[in-house]
Amino acid sequence: MSWFTRKEKGIHTPTELKKETPDGLWYQCPDCKKIMHSREHKKNSFTCVNCNYHERIGSAEYFEILFDNNSFTEFDANLSSGDPLQFVDTKAYPDRIVASQKKTGLKDAVRNAYGKCEGIDIVVSCMDFTFIGGSMGSVVGEKIARAIDKSLETGFPLLVISRSGGARMMEAGYSLMQMAKTSARLALLSEKKVPYISLMTDPTTGGVTASFAMLGDFNIAEPASLIGFAGPRVIRETIGKDLPEGFQSAEFVLEHGFLDFIIDRKELKNQLRDLLNMISQ
Repeated sequence: MSWFTRKEKGIHTPTELKKETPDGLWYQCPDCKKIMHSREHKKNSFTCVNCNYHERIGSAEYFEILFDNNSFTEFDANLSSGDPLQFVDTKAYPDRIVASQKKTGLKDAVRNAYGKCEGIDIVVSCMDFTFIGGSMGSVVGEKIARAIDKSLETGFPLLVISRSGGARMMEAGYSLMQMAKTSARLALLSEKKVPYISLMTDPTTGGVTASFAMLGDFNIAEPASLIGFAGPRVIRETIGKDLPEGFQSAEFVLEHGFLDFIIDRKELKNQLRDLLNMISQ
């Protein structure tokens, strides 16, 4: 029976027999509003098939994109923040940590792993923005430092994927100390001539930008990523002037000489292979 015949005869499907669309089956691009199948979006490395908008993703997705057959060894996975300042705002800091761990399934805002990327051994340290805005506290600084140590120990190139709102205010000075700590470790990596590639994604701001994110042998970024130290509103109020259009976008930062190149996520794995092969020659 056709739909028109059913309609004419007043035949309707009872509500309890209607099948709902499963959650997460479709994805709508927040930029161009195009709707696509979630499977197609994932196959496209979580970028829009219409406008190439790069959706924010986490360490699990980056590891799947980068490591051959999604095979890797995670290390220092169980490090968790303490409460050195006994900090309380709307809730106690330990309670905030526990709540974030339950919500995200992560221990903190960065994960470390090593494995093969297009057959090349590599260490990857990837930040997760969903954990307290990817803020850099003592654990983040320590895990970045340990990722550097792993590269020093093995000689494997290091890739750090940054996505952060900056220093973690609940750790105050302890958080700021991570800037010096990670920068000093990277100096050792440079002395050993082990390649370090910094990939900045949306957003990369604050103390992360002011330390390890901008210290790569190659500083690269995803398209349209927000990259900067202070936010546009703070800068505008400080200097009392309107900011240029596109200020702090990856394209603007590239144009002014602070990036080596912008890389499409769909090409990330292949371009990393080519870059590392070029460096090793």
